[in-house]
Amino acid sequence: MHSKKIVVVGSCNTDMVIKADRLPVPGETILGGTFFMNPGGKGANQAVAAARMGGVVTLISKTGNDVFGKQSVMLYNAENIKTDFIFSDPKQPSGVALITVDSNGENCIVVASGANASLSPSDMNKARGEIESSDLLLMQLEIPIETVEYVAAMASKKGIKVILNPAPAQALSEQLLKNLYIIIPNKSEAEILSGIKVTDVESATKAADIISAKGVDIVVITLGSQGALIKENNEYQFVKAYKVDTIDTTAAGDTFCGAVCVGLSEGKSILDSVKMAARAAALTVTRMGAQGSIPYRSELISLDKEQ
Repeated sequence: MHSKKIVVVGSCNTDMVIKADRLPVPGETILGGTFFMNPGGKGANQAVAAARMGGVVTLISKTGNDVFGKQSVMLYNAENIKTDFIFSDPKQPSGVALITVDSNGENCIVVASGANASLSPSDMNKARGEIESSDLLLMQLEIPIETVEYVAAMASKKGIKVILNPAPAQALSEQLLKNLYIIIPNKSEAEILSGIKVTDVESATKAADIISAKGVDIVVITLGSQGALIKENNEYQFVKAYKVDTIDTTAAGDTFCGAVCVGLSEGKSILDSVKMAARAAALTVTRMGAQGSIPYRSELISLDKEQ
């Protein structure tokens, strides 16, 4: 079976995490935390998820000329992700997230976007050949919106299916929405796009109607532990979430998006692609961290045995 090519355009960060009993108050120093570093960033997480699910993946991103950037590229190469179009910014550092987590799992996060914020339309022109030879293009919103709009227009002109995970949430232009094949928002992102508070399947259906009326072919609203709603043309389908013991939801949405793309790249229907994505996301939440928690395709079988 020949899988189609997936290009992911997006962010890569290094997450620096300290776990402590509680979060410090301003001006306070707390001793006794444990530290670990994780590769993260929505773009990179989704590229890794797609690669581990068996997709043929290129990541287009931007790092700084520093140890974090160089280490990231080595990790992506080890995942069989094509890294020829990860650009290096001579002035900006690589993106970094500083994360403190308390004993209840509450966290506070500060992100320095660094080089992610300078991934520009001119970089996309350098990668034009790679983008235009792809079948599916996956993006998120941790890079400049003008770059997202530019690539979406470039790809949809060539008949490439553009998939957007509109996170972090923000309002989107009508033109961008018209260039999308699939949009995958969560509850809060769907609310910003539709004006409807999404709490259950019924409200998600109303939100999907409003979003699809703006010109997106397929709307997939993820509802966390409730599952996911698909609207394709005028048909609605609902995929239940798997029941698992949730430890850390980091990267679950990213795993879901990467897995949907792989399903589509293999010729699966949107329904079957979302079913596979729900299984992959369920395994992700049973583990700590971002990219470290993303499962491999071979692990999905274990979930079927348990259910």
